[in-house]
Amino acid sequence: MRARPVAGALAARLPAVALAALAPIAVLACGNNPYPGGDDALRVLYTPYSAPPKTLDPQVAYATVDHDVLSNVYETLLEYHYLRRPYELIPALATAVPEPRRLPDGGVAYAFTLRPGIAYGTDPCFALGTPGATSRELVASDLAFGLQRIADPAVGSPVLVTFAKIRGLAAFGERLAARRAGEPGFAALRIDEQYRRAGPVEGLRVTGPYRFEVVLDAPYPQILYWFAMPFTSPVPWEAVAWYDGEDGRPPFAEVAVGTGPFRLARYDKRSRIVLDRNPDWWGARHPEWRAPSALYPADGEPGDAARGALDPRLAGRPLPFLDRVEMRLEKESIPAFAKFVQGYYDRSAIPKESFDRTVSEGRLGPEMEARGMRLERAVRPGVYYLGFNMDDPVVGAPAGARARKLRQAMSLAVDVPEFLRVFLNRRGIPAQSPIPPGIFGYDPAYRNPYRTLDLERARALLADAGYPGGVDPASGRALRITFDTPDTTVQSRLRFQFLIDGWKQLGLDVELAATSYNQFRDKVRNGAYQLFFWGWVADYPDPENFLFLLWSEMAEAKSGGPNTANFADPRFDALFDELKDLENGPRRAARIRAALARLETERPWIELFHPEDYALVHGWLDGVKPMGLPVPVWKYYAVTPDARAVARRAWNQPVRWPAWALGGLALAGLGPAVATWRRERRA
Repeated sequence: MRARPVAGALAARLPAVALAALAPIAVLACGNNPYPGGDDALRVLYTPYSAPPKTLDPQVAYATVDHDVLSNVYETLLEYHYLRRPYELIPALATAVPEPRRLPDGGVAYAFTLRPGIAYGTDPCFALGTPGATSRELVASDLAFGLQRIADPAVGSPVLVTFAKIRGLAAFGERLAARRAGEPGFAALRIDEQYRRAGPVEGLRVTGPYRFEVVLDAPYPQILYWFAMPFTSPVPWEAVAWYDGEDGRPPFAEVAVGTGPFRLARYDKRSRIVLDRNPDWWGARHPEWRAPSALYPADGEPGDAARGALDPRLAGRPLPFLDRVEMRLEKESIPAFAKFVQGYYDRSAIPKESFDRTVSEGRLGPEMEARGMRLERAVRPGVYYLGFNMDDPVVGAPAGARARKLRQAMSLAVDVPEFLRVFLNRRGIPAQSPIPPGIFGYDPAYRNPYRTLDLERARALLADAGYPGGVDPASGRALRITFDTPDTTVQSRLRFQFLIDGWKQLGLDVELAATSYNQFRDKVRNGAYQLFFWGWVADYPDPENFLFLLWSEMAEAKSGGPNTANFADPRFDALFDELKDLENGPRRAARIRAALARLETERPWIELFHPEDYALVHGWLDGVKPMGLPVPVWKYYAVTPDARAVARRAWNQPVRWPAWALGGLALAGLGPAVATWRRERRA
């Protein structure tokens, strides 16, 4: 029997009507979950990042997001205790934190011993050394190779100045450059062969498969902190040789071949980065070693137990707790925060626009608390300050006691608590000295007599300085001081005007000179500035890394160093020379107190605040303690996937009425067509 054709009206409308009828079903089936449903049961950390990494080369990388990836894939000889403060070094790849050994010629040696049996993550590059191999054991020569790369001019490491303290390392780089330039074919040799032919580094002594020694020309105790930074991560020569950007292979800066608890599984740096748990990580394979860096700590600083950081489910257990880390690029902070509130990111910074409805008086708002969120606060090891150009004839050392009293008066007119309240949502600790909390030498009880708002005392000091009422007797007008900044944004102008208004109360005429960064740097190089705003975040947690900012050897005018104030005080210098090489203890603490007393009186800086980070964490994420340093932290995080899945479902109920409305409209549209079809059949 031949099939009858569908009536014309229905046939014409059927595709559109069918689509309209199916649309509600599709809408009802969709949600806003950006991840595959199968991930709900996995121990995955979801975290946003705001800008792509610049490089994954551990000897080069300096940006925070670079280190977020590197510090979890590569490892270092030493790490920091996750919970204790002040920061404390613990062994990681090394079996112990080495003690310095003084040499007869004035040098200092540090001997490291590696844990045997540590293997790199699987990678095809290892076939270069052994055909068919996909991994190999970490050996001491890999540490030496990584340090040699710091001196390699072709690598462009930004920390050569520090590591030039290793005996012969800088000379190695010079030999390497000379042979590449002077010997045809040398630069085309495999990288390990180039290094071998350039000759050994006297201060890098490989004494066995797992032993090597670093020799410095002079004492520098802070070198141990550098061995907890990614710059010193061991690198397999095979990876550098294989990943050369040729024949479809990515460059070494786009891959990561380390020994860490995670391995780089996906690297679409402009959208998504994925780290998978490394099943061959030595910490997981050898829990019986009870290595400090492979276990969640069982102790911390006071208060850690109360805030849940020593949860019995975590304390003393082998790491890591996560199966995977999903990093998603979120250039804008508001959408990223919205996804956090929906439960699709496990932790988040707090955008300025959302701060007031999220945090009140330093505490989490009731709406967030009801969702089980926690507020994590941490003071970063940094300081923001106002600096005087101590070479200036008005505000600097040439004006002697008169300028000193002027600086002291200006320091007394800066209201930092109000500055933090108005501009930073109170996110900061008013600074009494350059040394922030968490660093040896910081004393929470210390109060700088020139760092509390006191306008009457400030006016008296100005009068003593010969500027009664802020008036310069030479001109009969308010003393004019130029305030230079490389920041021309409207927000910054408001902040700086707040400071200027404070000095105006003393009768001073402080003029803001906001320029581009290059123009500002030109002014600094030429000494054409009086007052400036600046900040510093530590590379490593040692008071030397803050006080050297005021050491005369680091003066901008003398050496182009970071002492932009050009402060040069013989007494301070003598104290710094002594304390920088001392181990932490009473003797060093006494020198630090004396050095701070010099700064207190001389006032080359007006210390403003130590920055404070606020972060929100969902209740299903445990083991979180902000570090403030570029160190591996994700191995300490623990997720409870079931709790997260329940919360996501509850917080993201689909809005179904539009789907039902669409379905109704579809049915309404279908009715006339059906009626027409029935009339045609009857006819």
